[in-house]
Amino acid sequence: MSGPMTEDRLVQATTAAYFRDVLGWDSIYAYNDEVLGPDGTLGRRSEGEVVLTRELRAALQDLNPGLPADAYDQAVRLIVETSAVKSLVQINREKYGYYRNGVPVAVKRPDGSTQDLRLRVFDFGEPTNNRFLVVRELWVAGYPYRRRPDILGFVNGISLLFIELKNVHKDIRHAYDKNLADYRDTIPHLFDHNAFILLSNGQRAKVGTITSQYGHFHEWKRLAEGEQGVVDLETALRGLCSKANFMDIFENFLLFDESSGKVVKIMARNHQFLGVNRAVDAVRNRESLAGKLGVFWHTQGSGKSYSMVFFSEKVRRKLTGNFTFLVVTDREDLEKQIYNTYVGVGAVNPKEPCRASDGERITIGTYR
Repeated sequence: MSGPMTEDRLVQATTAAYFRDVLGWDSIYAYNDEVLGPDGTLGRRSEGEVVLTRELRAALQDLNPGLPADAYDQAVRLIVETSAVKSLVQINREKYGYYRNGVPVAVKRPDGSTQDLRLRVFDFGEPTNNRFLVVRELWVAGYPYRRRPDILGFVNGISLLFIELKNVHKDIRHAYDKNLADYRDTIPHLFDHNAFILLSNGQRAKVGTITSQYGHFHEWKRLAEGEQGVVDLETALRGLCSKANFMDIFENFLLFDESSGKVVKIMARNHQFLGVNRAVDAVRNRESLAGKLGVFWHTQGSGKSYSMVFFSEKVRRKLTGNFTFLVVTDREDLEKQIYNTYVGVGAVNPKEPCRASDGERITIGTYR
């Protein structure tokens, strides 16, 4: 390892070792050790690259076998390209669409016609079929800046996780105000693909998204319902970055909401992740439960509208069946709030008749 072992680097090394030894991620220390080139350490041709195309192409071929080389080339180009005219959240939203729904490519058939396909980038059904890699202190070049994030987490070559670590004597707020803000200004393309951001001082940790203000970064206190909450980095890493949880959060617990007039990226909070998954399991086992699915209790301001969206969207994606969701409220303002949330995240088409005008005339419309 190059350079002195400072307190900051000790926190980094301990965190990377936890990823490797406990969570099963591969780990590389890149600072001044990375060899550039297609056959180099990570396959990057330059420090400006934030997608590990060697890993990405291998994943595309494994998950979508038997296609002509041009199909994989098209997918890599769409994923890698960035834009100077789109905002960061616009780019991030576009990439997320590719990752969850597949990358659109056109493949020529032997008869000369064209077949439109969507290539999978990740195996959401079996998380261990993906390659998980953490890289410490990777040089990332923008123009004219060059920065070295503490830890980046790659899955199949895509930089989905950003971790900024301070030593135990510093407030986590410094990681947000000074480091994260600087990286977003100087190397913004690093966040084109980001799923979520973790800030820590080696003891406490907070998680948020590329649009989160510091006050909206939250703690991950529990791994299961019924546990006593513990606010520490290890709990956050186990809850967020175990391979199964990471891919579940990435697929099912991220939303882009424009109901407020601007697009914000929403990530489920700890209680929403645990509660929604228990509710989905109850639907999955509804026959053995005799239809008694239980109650998902929320306090005021705890995000019940988003929990409803996370629940209905995950049921729709992961369970077989033709489900209809009926939302019943006792107040018009609450009904409007929930409806606007569903529209704002794209789960409901406002042009479809899916909203009752009153309690006497309920219309069951089309859910997305």
